[in-house]
Amino acid sequence: MADKYLVEPDVEFIKEIAELGGESVKKCFQCATCSVVCPISPDNNPFPRKEMIAASWGLKDKLVGNGDIWLCHNCGDCSTYCPRGAKPGDVLAAIRMHAIMHYAGLKSIGRLVNDPKKIPILALIPVVVFLVLGLITGLLDFTPPRNEEGEIAHHLFFSSWLVDMVFVPLAIWVVAVFALGLKRFIADIHKNAIEEGKTSKQKIEIKGFIQALIRVIPKILKHTQFSQCSENSDRTTPHMMVFFSFVGLFIVTSIFFLVLYGFGIHGPYSQMNPVKWLANISGIALIIGASLMLKNRMAKTDDQVSTYKDWFLIWLVLGLGVTGMLTELTRLADAAFLTYALYFIHLMFVFVLFMFLPFSKLAHLVYRTVAMAYSEYSGRK
Repeated sequence: MADKYLVEPDVEFIKEIAELGGESVKKCFQCATCSVVCPISPDNNPFPRKEMIAASWGLKDKLVGNGDIWLCHNCGDCSTYCPRGAKPGDVLAAIRMHAIMHYAGLKSIGRLVNDPKKIPILALIPVVVFLVLGLITGLLDFTPPRNEEGEIAHHLFFSSWLVDMVFVPLAIWVVAVFALGLKRFIADIHKNAIEEGKTSKQKIEIKGFIQALIRVIPKILKHTQFSQCSENSDRTTPHMMVFFSFVGLFIVTSIFFLVLYGFGIHGPYSQMNPVKWLANISGIALIIGASLMLKNRMAKTDDQVSTYKDWFLIWLVLGLGVTGMLTELTRLADAAFLTYALYFIHLMFVFVLFMFLPFSKLAHLVYRTVAMAYSEYSGRK
């Protein structure tokens, strides 16, 4: 006799999925076209058909902890070929956004990040933090400072101590939120995999999981899944540009942090410095990649939905890149006032990116990586 399952629809969950961009979910009539056309769907328990039926019934417990929602890259093949226009890719994207807020906790912050009416508050928070902390500590100098060589010196305008006094705790905060969320996330996707017969492993072995993660990283770096999709293939290049620009800028920031506190050497650094080359190349790639993303979104057809969370992330990334490069260019042009103003705005973009990283769409980089590693570890093909 087949196992019985008591269906308890969560109407509020269905409404939230609709608000996050999955309003087409009710159009699905379970033809399975989406699972058939998806080039990256596993052979055993393929997605997104089962996720679509669970979403239409409001079965939150079968979706939030489902690792399969993260294996989807929303390339658009399923939405293009769906005969009903149910847009499975967008529904799964909405479910992922809900899962991000669920595992991050602090739902009030999640609502703040994903509500377009709250943008003024998001913008005001870093301004207040820097001004109040800078004035209390006396580390904020409103005069146009220069170093001994007469060059514009950011570390004197916004003291390096002030910047790191803000961003070091912020980095710890981000790591802590992700760590707590991932602990629950891994436990949930493993439980879901056992219940749905996706794995025969009853317990996760740390060594095996780490080895699986190492095997998955090259796939992520090469964007293998993106290249397998036929629809929206033009997303691959800009996505890779933004991804690798962040990797480059992370390396640059880490090196400069070490040089500053390890050797006591302040900037500005020579344009011939190889690390500065990496910084400039990464900054330019960030702007071009984000611009291409913006262009693609604006030219998007009805096959995919662009929601506030999509626009928020693109404009945030573009603003980050533009203000960073303009700060450097105005410094080289010796335009002190513009440099300090742009540098202040740039720091505000960085703050918002870091502070709300675990609650925004960008968090998918972490959760998707872990889900892909788990899929590799569990032996799904």
